[in-house]
Amino acid sequence: MGKISIREIEEKLIAKNGLDDSFIELLANDERKGVQQLLKKWHRQMEEEKKSHEKHVLMTKYEKKYRNLGHQHIAGVDEVGRGPLAGPVVTAAVILPADFYLPGLDDSKKLSEQKREEYFEIIQSRATAISVGMIDVDEIDRINIYEATKKAMTAAIVHLNVQPDFLLIDAVKLNTPYPSEAIIKGDAKSISIAAASIIAKVTRDRLMINIGKEYPEYGFGKHMGYGTKEHLAAIRKFGITPYHRKSFSPIKEYVGK
Repeated sequence: MGKISIREIEEKLIAKNGLDDSFIELLANDERKGVQQLLKKWHRQMEEEKKSHEKHVLMTKYEKKYRNLGHQHIAGVDEVGRGPLAGPVVTAAVILPADFYLPGLDDSKKLSEQKREEYFEIIQSRATAISVGMIDVDEIDRINIYEATKKAMTAAIVHLNVQPDFLLIDAVKLNTPYPSEAIIKGDAKSISIAAASIIAKVTRDRLMINIGKEYPEYGFGKHMGYGTKEHLAAIRKFGITPYHRKSFSPIKEYVGK
């Protein structure tokens, strides 16, 4: 084993070539500290991959259930932006192919910005169909955020270029012509809803970053319209923008002064 350099071992572990039990045992018996560090790192990665795979299997439970009942085009539906003080509510509907596999896919809130962007591109390239719905602040103020969310979800479903035959929806019951199931915390339990949450989150974040360029003093690109200390301080100092929700506290109290 001493004839194999640590660099060569690292390359084999990264490439995952020739990693049979005998090779791993040889590494385990190698007294070099660098080899043991590489082996420890490899075991940690294998454990993470195993957990990601097990999570993926759990998150396909609903899709498998309804495919076994004859449904082929199952759309996951989710929203982002119900709570912020500014910006639209954005929803997405995503139909994934039956063989879709993306270990690590999860509720968008649990992922780093880098992972969300990476998964966004993968979902865009592999999904059977994707659609986004968006309701702006004027309509949110007019019909309330819950009704706006349902309207945005319905719009995303309607505009799918492949007609769904079943809907998996994150926590919201919709009146649609399609059979559906509303799943509490569905973005952590269904890959279709998780995919929709990523599409909606990245779409909304990009929009808020652009709004932030228009109103740089508010920091929209950092807090995405949520009521952070920075955001509230900017409202007190500069007032509100056309993107602020006038029906939300403390905006409505500010408008009423």
